[in-house]
Amino acid sequence: MKVLIVDDTHSVVETIMDYLELEGITADCAYHGESALQLIQQNHYDVIVMDIMMPKLDGISAVKQLRDDFFCNTPILFLTAKDTLADKIEAFQAGGDDFLNKPFAMEELCLRLQALHRRGPRLDVGQLSFADLSMNLQTNEVLRSGQRIKLSKIQRTIFKLLLKNAPAVVSKEAVISEVWGEDSPSSDSLRSHIYGLRTALDKGFDSSRLETLHGQGYRLKHD
Repeated sequence: MKVLIVDDTHSVVETIMDYLELEGITADCAYHGESALQLIQQNHYDVIVMDIMMPKLDGISAVKQLRDDFFCNTPILFLTAKDTLADKIEAFQAGGDDFLNKPFAMEELCLRLQALHRRGPRLDVGQLSFADLSMNLQTNEVLRSGQRIKLSKIQRTIFKLLLKNAPAVVSKEAVISEVWGEDSPSSDSLRSHIYGLRTALDKGFDSSRLETLHGQGYRLKHD
């Protein structure tokens, strides 16, 4: 097992690395989030141990980038002095898999690392899903009930936005901003792309997944 320890307190990092070495576990270290991102892009790790309060880039922000931008599916354990329920909720929502408070027993840390290693990489990173719809963010493959759906680039952009927010309504203005930025298209252009997306998603199925709510926007819906 190879582990990355990310913590700005050098003594903590050294103590953990010494213990893991005795347990036969290989470890690298980083002292802030920016350095961790660079190492993770260059190396394979089985588990990442992440502090929260660090300079340059804090642990929460680093994990969000790993999950959302780099599609990193490595299990992540937050090791931190922050101990409120709100801290734990934020850590798990950012993409953490486990949470251990400082001070901690080294034996417990090792057991948790081994458990995360056995569990293996996360399967939900880089994948958006709602009802019978899914999108692989790495390959841009779109599926409905396992059936591949071909979308244009603009249709994929709109679908991704709706999928991220499903089942909430996404306003027309939000869709325009996501696709065209400040260059607002004609209303017929947006209507045409929505029609094409709906047709592609529903072809061969009895129920429609894309709903237009006049005066409100668009949303993906269950049956």
